[in-house]
Amino acid sequence: MRPVSMVGRSAELDELVQAWSQRCSSGVGGPITAVITGDAGTGKSMLVAAALRAFTPRPRTVLSGAARMHTPAPYDWLAAVLSGCETGQLPVPADALAWLAQHPDAPRERFAPGALLRLAVRVVRTLVASGPVALVVEDLHGLDPASLNLIGELAAAAGLPALLLVTSRPPDTAVSPELAARTLARLSGTPGAIRQHLGALTVADIGAILAQVYPAQLLPPEVGPAVWQRTGGNPYLVMELLAAVAGSGPAALIGEPLPSRRTAAAPADAAELTAREIEVLACLASGMSNKQVARTLGISIRTVTVHVSNLLRKTGSGSRTEAALWAVRHQLTGSGQPATASPGAHSKSVPSMP
Repeated sequence: MRPVSMVGRSAELDELVQAWSQRCSSGVGGPITAVITGDAGTGKSMLVAAALRAFTPRPRTVLSGAARMHTPAPYDWLAAVLSGCETGQLPVPADALAWLAQHPDAPRERFAPGALLRLAVRVVRTLVASGPVALVVEDLHGLDPASLNLIGELAAAAGLPALLLVTSRPPDTAVSPELAARTLARLSGTPGAIRQHLGALTVADIGAILAQVYPAQLLPPEVGPAVWQRTGGNPYLVMELLAAVAGSGPAALIGEPLPSRRTAAAPADAAELTAREIEVLACLASGMSNKQVARTLGISIRTVTVHVSNLLRKTGSGSRTEAALWAVRHQLTGSGQPATASPGAHSKSVPSMP
């Protein structure tokens, strides 16, 4: 069975694909900015991932970055981008590049904020080159003020051949609420900007998802409304609930404890892990980086960081390696084929949720 389609987000996906086509067909002009907001778990990162897969032609380059989870620092977004790039030929002074890349041996002498911002823009322009490329900003609400200023400058950068894809929770949850609100307003006000807000899925959306998860079964009419009521239509919670009952019939969706209160099916001495944490743990055991885990599971790098932190605490591990060994001891390494990564592998696979 082929991977199932996005549910409840098709209009937003089509709009992003059209924006990419427009950016590719236009040989001149600045970036097109798409701002995608929504509460936690509404599928912002999954929508961006689906869009990147659907873009035609495929982006020559995708420059993606996010904030550090608990200790945001200046230029977190750019530092994340530079961590995956060759930086030897960038046309900026070595000392400034060390600052922008958050190198541990960066010189103590600080650059003037305005000068460093101009150099940051120059770095991105060099990486973009002739484009077009996709610039992905994950979780703008968690970014530091310097990164917010940089994103605002990039959205207004004349002649930058890029599609800027920005995800964010509401500004009142941000590290710098007022600055985040101003940045979102600035991004949304750029020429041709796209503004999308992702809310909860409807009962009909839930029914469409369940029909794809259980294609050969007649669903009891009460299951869809029950799942919607239990999860509030939150795509992340729906996905977790489906992962928790994988292999069972749809009736299990009504009685299964919600993921946040669920004890994983593991040996008696295992910690209490959610279905998603088990998937992340299996990915760690296979040697994946946080970026690879994010791509495999269709979630943001920030979300992976949270899961890894929880796993280290729950398993009593001091490192990722210790957590991976813990997974091997408890025979959890076979759980790493996430339902969202390859939904065509089984007739009851969990779909690629929005």
